[in-house]
Amino acid sequence: MLALLGLAVISVVLGGIMSKRMSPLVALVIVPFAGALLAGHAPAEASLFIVDGLRSIVPVTGMIIFAMLYFGVVSDAGMLDPIISRILRAVGRKPARITAGTALLALIIHMDGSGAVTILLTVPAFMPLYDRLGMDRRVLACIISMSAGVNFLPWTGPMVRAAITVNTPSADIFLPLIPVQISGLALMFMVSYWFGKREEKRLRVGDGTGREQEGAPPRFELTAAQRAVRRPKLFWFNIVITCAVILAMILRVVDAAVAFMTGLALALSVNYPKMDDQMARIEAHAKPALVMGSILLSAGAFVGVMKHTGIITAMAHALVGVIPQGAEGHIPFIVGLLSTPLSLFFDPDSFYFGVLPVIAEAYKTLGGDPVLVARAAILGVYSTGFGITPLTPSCLLLIGLTQLNLADHQRFSLPYLWGSSIFMTFVAALIGVFPF
Repeated sequence: MLALLGLAVISVVLGGIMSKRMSPLVALVIVPFAGALLAGHAPAEASLFIVDGLRSIVPVTGMIIFAMLYFGVVSDAGMLDPIISRILRAVGRKPARITAGTALLALIIHMDGSGAVTILLTVPAFMPLYDRLGMDRRVLACIISMSAGVNFLPWTGPMVRAAITVNTPSADIFLPLIPVQISGLALMFMVSYWFGKREEKRLRVGDGTGREQEGAPPRFELTAAQRAVRRPKLFWFNIVITCAVILAMILRVVDAAVAFMTGLALALSVNYPKMDDQMARIEAHAKPALVMGSILLSAGAFVGVMKHTGIITAMAHALVGVIPQGAEGHIPFIVGLLSTPLSLFFDPDSFYFGVLPVIAEAYKTLGGDPVLVARAAILGVYSTGFGITPLTPSCLLLIGLTQLNLADHQRFSLPYLWGSSIFMTFVAALIGVFPF
């Protein structure tokens, strides 16, 4: 009975979010609370389930809020400007360098974990050069999607959602995946360079026509508002403090939330000594940080209710009953292989808070570590898959800025994005991150 109730709860949550009839916040709070009442729990008892769920994810929520604020502040101060300008100067007019530069710039900008910001900065910087040389815009969109997708970090949305689902620090999911990520990045740069060489052959660059010499590379231009908040003299300070924050988090010198809180305080104090300027920078980035924070806290309420009512456990036992004998040990590997196309069927909240908990709990019931399932999901679900699914605004932003047809973009990019996910899945299995 509980398993059927859980199926109904998750179906309503998925349907409400994916049909856009309910926001994630509403769906993740109201629906499971109603499910707890239908399961026979009193409102006061259900509220305790929610509070316990909130308690478990406060550190993760704190990390993502302060990480978004931190990267927003140092970006405003101009930490990325010299890097962007130097990359644009270095790529010149040779397509192979341009595609590699596209990958590198997208990789660096995606350090803040925002796919939208990566797209907003990389596309305008490189598209004029692609157009001037006649390069395929589908290549630009594919490289950005792959570069940002392979760059999964402890403070990115999929990683944070997965950590909440399996109730573990995101660093515990991320650290064993570092060699896998390095292999994915190497593949991404090789594919990007191959794209460039293929474009050179198609455009006959270097055959004496001089096409690659026409015009000058585009410059990274700032608006008046952006120039007003830039602090170019503090470039190296911001680079050093960013490296220190990331190392402190990875080496676990302090908790990740504390690392970003401290980094934010230092970045604000040095870059913007006046209190009014500090508040202006916080307000400039508060909306996306608080929206994400509210969704994560709502997810905590959902996880708390589903866990303490026994719904997730009941659904997991039901799922275990239909798994073929001998296949249980392959669950993480199978999730990894299917992770990219799963992004086409579920939005991030629906998958990580609705589907992944059931799979992880089923794997736990069979004697496995649910963290392994989370690691497998990270290799594709809204990492490499984020750039091709219309269920996320980032994909729509990407095709809007590049003026591509969604179907054309998907047909072109899906083989490379899914291929990189499959490649990383095999690497992860070979080095023992999870079993075959």
